[in-house]
Amino acid sequence: MPWSNQNGGGGGPWGGGGSGGGGGNNQGPWGQGPNRPRGSGNGGPPDLEDIIRRSQDRLRGVMPGGFNGGASVIVLLVIVAFLVFQSVYTVQPDERGVELRFGRPKDEISMPGLHFHFWPFESVEIVKVTEQQQNIGAPRGSNSNAGWMLTGDQNIVNVQFSVLFTVTDPKAYLFKLEGPAATLQQVSESAMREVVGRRPAQDIFRDNRESVSTEVRNIIQGTMDTYGSGISITAVPIEDAAPPREVADAFEEVQRAEQDEDRFLEEANQYANQKLGQARGQGAQIREEASAYKDRVVNEAQGEAQRFISIHEQYANAPEVTRRRIFLETMEAVLKNSNKIILDDKQGVVPYLPLNEINRAQPGQAQGATR
Repeated sequence: MPWSNQNGGGGGPWGGGGSGGGGGNNQGPWGQGPNRPRGSGNGGPPDLEDIIRRSQDRLRGVMPGGFNGGASVIVLLVIVAFLVFQSVYTVQPDERGVELRFGRPKDEISMPGLHFHFWPFESVEIVKVTEQQQNIGAPRGSNSNAGWMLTGDQNIVNVQFSVLFTVTDPKAYLFKLEGPAATLQQVSESAMREVVGRRPAQDIFRDNRESVSTEVRNIIQGTMDTYGSGISITAVPIEDAAPPREVADAFEEVQRAEQDEDRFLEEANQYANQKLGQARGQGAQIREEASAYKDRVVNEAQGEAQRFISIHEQYANAPEVTRRRIFLETMEAVLKNSNKIILDDKQGVVPYLPLNEINRAQPGQAQGATR
């Protein structure tokens, strides 16, 4: 045994005598067995003062120069340096510190910079307060069903989303909840399942992702505020939403059909808008032509009326002259474009040379004559 007396005595682990009670050196872990108090028998309690004194003597023997020398100063400096090293801590710009005294948090929050606390009676917990991201759900194609949810129209979708949050109250974040990250994940999954369960699958896939994200964020924030978590939810972006792998092909076919339907509707709307624009343009043109015709006819009628009034005024002043003039102008207008034959009582038909008609020769005839 490792505590056997090398001198042959049956010593125990304290170097005392063996079972025979004889001849050992009776030495203990301090180099010598505990002495009995003066006047006591062998069965009395050990002398504690003597044990402490012998321990100090052995420690003085180990340290050169004893406690009164330079070594004691070095040891004291090392101890002080260690205490200072443990008592000084640094808070980074994106962090906040919460000091604890005997395990109870203080009211003050340590801002970025160098700080001091009385270790080991006080400790510090560091919390990151900038925006953090927590991913929830399994990526597409994985075997995990963590993100599978049932929609309002009885479809199954695999939703993968993230929760962006900041810590606004480090003290509440550390001590109000046992596991803030796990609690946030559970609350986020529950909120997403609640919202997805009230909506059709089409809202999650394409149509209303923004509305779904906003509603989920409000639910998460309200729940975490109820817990007093000290967390502020910034956004809940939906990164991916896909059907299960078993029905992915059929679902994609349905999606393509819906996309074709949307495309055909868009083309029909474009054609309808084009024809409607043309019809409106033609209608505007017809209205403009009708308005122009109306203005022209009205102006002509007003001009004729004004001319009639002017002639009537002249006729009132000189009836014979005006009547004669009207007759001649009327005959000129009638006979100007008609074939004329002159008859004489004595000679019958009188030939004449139509000089005016020669001067008004047709353009084709004039060109032929020039040639």
